[in-house]
Amino acid sequence: MRSAKDFFKPLAIGAPEPAREIPFRPSRMIHFFDPSNEKMAAKVPDIAKRCDVILGNLEDAVSADRKIDAREGLIRIARQNDFGTTQLWTRVNSLDSPWALDDFTRLVTEIGDKLDVIMIPKVEGAWDIHYADRLVAQLEARAGLKKPLLLHAILETATGVSNVEEICGASPRMQGLSLGPADLAASRRMKTTRVGGGHPGYLVRSDPDPADENAPRTTAQQDLWHYTLARMVDACNAHGILPFYGPFGDIKDTVACEDQFRNAFLLGCVGAWSLHPVQIDIAKKVFSPPAAEVLWAKRVIAEMGDGTGAVMIDGKMQDDATYKQCLVMVDLAEKLAANDEELRKAYEL
Repeated sequence: MRSAKDFFKPLAIGAPEPAREIPFRPSRMIHFFDPSNEKMAAKVPDIAKRCDVILGNLEDAVSADRKIDAREGLIRIARQNDFGTTQLWTRVNSLDSPWALDDFTRLVTEIGDKLDVIMIPKVEGAWDIHYADRLVAQLEARAGLKKPLLLHAILETATGVSNVEEICGASPRMQGLSLGPADLAASRRMKTTRVGGGHPGYLVRSDPDPADENAPRTTAQQDLWHYTLARMVDACNAHGILPFYGPFGDIKDTVACEDQFRNAFLLGCVGAWSLHPVQIDIAKKVFSPPAAEVLWAKRVIAEMGDGTGAVMIDGKMQDDATYKQCLVMVDLAEKLAANDEELRKAYEL
């Protein structure tokens, strides 16, 4: 077993020291683009200005004959652009693919100074993170990087869900997890072909009317992903990393997309994937706390003083637990408003 004292030592001679704490930066949306698509790539500089995170995707949605083009396209885009406060991420190919090794080798050594996070798909256990951790350290040392790159895992297999706590704690590089509902559904043999969201067949029904057995019975659609998302959020927070909802595939159904994103936000996720520009503003809206709640939280903090005891505000009891809830809300608001004048005014910061 590796000593805890060695956990924050570089895994390769000359690699930067691992991060001791994962920095929280606004990450309300991770906007995906295909670097092999020249038309899409040309729009990246403008779209990046609207996003917290822009991600060059090398894996799913990039056909096998375009994998190398996607990698080369991402390297070119990273070199030619300064994204300012927008984070640049990439999703490499799965670790069992023939492209993954070259993805890591080329990206870390050629644009490692531009990248913030490497997203790894289909992570099944701590062993996958251990492999990537050592490999990235070796490549950082080769490239002479001074800042450690972070890793982000996608939870999209039954094995991965079973090992989620170990995955979160596998390396100081771990930045967060995303829920990958489509691949997870296939891994679990779930009977849905949807990418995220609910399903009309997954519902609860009210009891029959004793006075009229033929009377209509109310039904309510349930969330297929509630258990997994809640477990993922707990595992991430236990290890000081960040949870994200993944994709919502029905681009036209913006109402359901907003509902799904809001469910994730309320459960504790900091952001979600954006597959189309229309979803950028949805994520920005949903993962920014409502102004009224931020102002209420600021009032509670002001009236609670040191946060101990209990007070009544507008007929509602506030104590140390609600004080902590309010601190979470205001802390998020302050970080989001730091680079957003509109939010700063709305939150009265």
